[in-house]
Amino acid sequence: MSEIIKGNRDVLEGIEKLATGEDAIQYTTDSFGNGYHWFLLNEPDDVLGAAKILKAHGARLAMITAYNRQEGGESFHNACYEFVLSGVVYSCTVKMTAAHSSVPSITPIFANADWHEREMMELYGIKITDHPDPRRLFLDEELDKGLLGQVVPLSILMNGASSTDLWERILSAREA
Repeated sequence: MSEIIKGNRDVLEGIEKLATGEDAIQYTTDSFGNGYHWFLLNEPDDVLGAAKILKAHGARLAMITAYNRQEGGESFHNACYEFVLSGVVYSCTVKMTAAHSSVPSITPIFANADWHEREMMELYGIKITDHPDPRRLFLDEELDKGLLGQVVPLSILMNGASSTDLWERILSAREA
């Protein structure tokens, strides 16, 4: 590991054991010298191990996000967990497949994961196992789970676009 890369050596060595695939680990710095560590975890369940390692060293969970990816003509999700420790970002990505279609909740380890995980369940239809409170955050229970991810591009949602047209598209997709 290059000396210019910042980070907690115990954390890095612990998470490196959970990301052993080819090109599963990348280390970068930005123009200000901030360290970024990128890990593609071997299995979705490995996010629990990574979260425990980071929590034990005092890291905070900054963000969890999900995105769609295409593989072999099928659509799958990736979930990316971003932790910060001493100004260094540790990104742990979970690649979901047909064989591994769910990810365990880290809410018992990081309480602030609650809303992030509920949002992934609601908007993307991602299965989060053992979540302590799987209720929806803001969408009506009548709407299918993950419907917004299928009908409305994330870029439109992120821009806060809500119009009559948006809801017409959602409801028409539900009726189809």
